[in-house]
Amino acid sequence: MASQTIQVQSESIRYAARQPILTATQKVIGYKLFFRSTVREHTGNDSLQDSFDALLDVSSLVGIHTLCDRRLAFLACSHQSLVERHLMLLPPERAVAELPRSMPVTDDVLSACRHLKQAGYRLAIECVTLDDPREPLFEFADFLKVNIHRTEPAEVELLALRHRNKRSRLLADHVETWDDFQFARSRGFQYFQGLFFRKPEKMRVAGIASSRAVGIQLLSSILKPDLDWFEIEAIMKRDPALYYRLLRFLNSAAFGIQSEVRSIRQALTILGEDAFRRWCRLAVLLGAAQNRPSDLTLSALIRARFAELIGQHLRSSDTDFFLLGLLSLMDAILEIPMSDVLDGVALSSEMRSALIDHQGSLSLLYDLILAVEAGAWGATVRLCEALHLDGELVADASFQAIEWAQSILTSP
Repeated sequence: MASQTIQVQSESIRYAARQPILTATQKVIGYKLFFRSTVREHTGNDSLQDSFDALLDVSSLVGIHTLCDRRLAFLACSHQSLVERHLMLLPPERAVAELPRSMPVTDDVLSACRHLKQAGYRLAIECVTLDDPREPLFEFADFLKVNIHRTEPAEVELLALRHRNKRSRLLADHVETWDDFQFARSRGFQYFQGLFFRKPEKMRVAGIASSRAVGIQLLSSILKPDLDWFEIEAIMKRDPALYYRLLRFLNSAAFGIQSEVRSIRQALTILGEDAFRRWCRLAVLLGAAQNRPSDLTLSALIRARFAELIGQHLRSSDTDFFLLGLLSLMDAILEIPMSDVLDGVALSSEMRSALIDHQGSLSLLYDLILAVEAGAWGATVRLCEALHLDGELVADASFQAIEWAQSILTSP
């Protein structure tokens, strides 16, 4: 698929980031969405109302369904946005209103919560504590969120005991490691917010399953300067599912091929080597990510497309930016260290250094990918300046990457 030049849509482009929320079996049910109007103006000085106003702008620009991948969207609400029913501008089947620690328990707040529930919206209470002054609001809550890093373990256990058999679901927030996940799950939490699943679990490092090993072999083969058809065919014969996946995706609307593709040799003829290599990267990712949280696949595609779009504005024209983004989550997808993922794969020293050590000439771009994804607004500003990139261009590239990745995953 040919690269496209970014067209900045307007000066009102807003910044958005999201953090996945998963079940105990690591199924993504939704995203906590974070917004800023412009990162420079709101770094370290944002408010809930500013964030909610930015949400409405972003939603009108790219759509709430796109931002939350057609799952639940957890949205921080200010007192004003709650009592003035701003949430009702969004679809009830998607929006979850998060009530912050500062939310007062007043007649207008109780009335707003009751009204939202009657309209089919969900509510979540953030930073729940023992003897929480917002307890009268708990009757409306679908989710009770506990920040497990700011709450003592003994208090976490007491909160779990108190609320585990009630209608509200317990949601562990700031779950950043596998130890955090295991602790919260063992205490009865049903949902988990954080990035723990994007890091390989040390106990799982026991080699790559055979089908995943085939994917790595294919990746290594297509990164060679000259494609060896016989080698590629031999590799793909070891994994019929991979072969089927190639044909299925090539015949999808995402590739826009007029005639039906029935063989890899035909695919090479129609697509050409560069596009064929691109497809194989996607096939390796999608095959490796089976039975892993869906956010891993989506995020890897978003990172790849974002890096490719931003790479068009950087001086290093020989770098495969798409591959850099795609590989950046492969350690979590395969559940092995990044050094093992890249073992035997022909990569430049710059890309290898960025992926393994976060150093070298590509490290600034790699850090920008992570900063935009995490909503680290201060870091985003600094990295844009270091890379001589316009902030609006970066924001627009982020939205374009999200839309492109979802189009790939939803193609029939």
